[in-house]
Amino acid sequence: MTGETPSQTVGPFFALGLTAEQYEYPHSSIAGPDLTTPDTEGTRITVTGQVFDGNGEPVTDAMIELWQADAAGRYPGQGSNTGFKSFGRAGTGSDDTASFSFQTIRPGSIGDNHAAHINVALFMRGTLNHLFTRIYFPEDTPDHTRDPVLLAVPPDRRATLIASLEAANVYRFDIHMQGAQETVFFDI
Repeated sequence: MTGETPSQTVGPFFALGLTAEQYEYPHSSIAGPDLTTPDTEGTRITVTGQVFDGNGEPVTDAMIELWQADAAGRYPGQGSNTGFKSFGRAGTGSDDTASFSFQTIRPGSIGDNHAAHINVALFMRGTLNHLFTRIYFPEDTPDHTRDPVLLAVPPDRRATLIASLEAANVYRFDIHMQGAQETVFFDI
């Protein structure tokens, strides 16, 4: 036999290995859905949503990771916001609605015309590699017209990257794997 063996999907085992505390396994997780500590500076927000498969059904075993700048637009190593973790992880299988929910802060712009955003990695059954997308904020519409990443997305698809404001400091961002509302994913 020569050549590479094709990848296969086994699992997923995200709950056991990567989001143990959320699913009440008896060992700790290295990251959870709360990116803040009592010392974190910035406006606290909640980001919630669901992942939908090609049939429009909620995915009950996906895992979402967030990585973002702090309120001043700094990633870890670029300055001091000692109370902000900058990275979080949550699964979609620990409640009846197959939702994810993160406690974080409103990120600042990282500069160079970039609108404030949160980077997202999605892991789920049926995908051999994780998928990347971004969450932008609806109140930043003027900044969206200058953001180089959003400008690279066809205008009719940009709305799939913009969260909706559901209540004060509560944003909803649903991820659609296929169909008319399919979320834009980035090849990085």
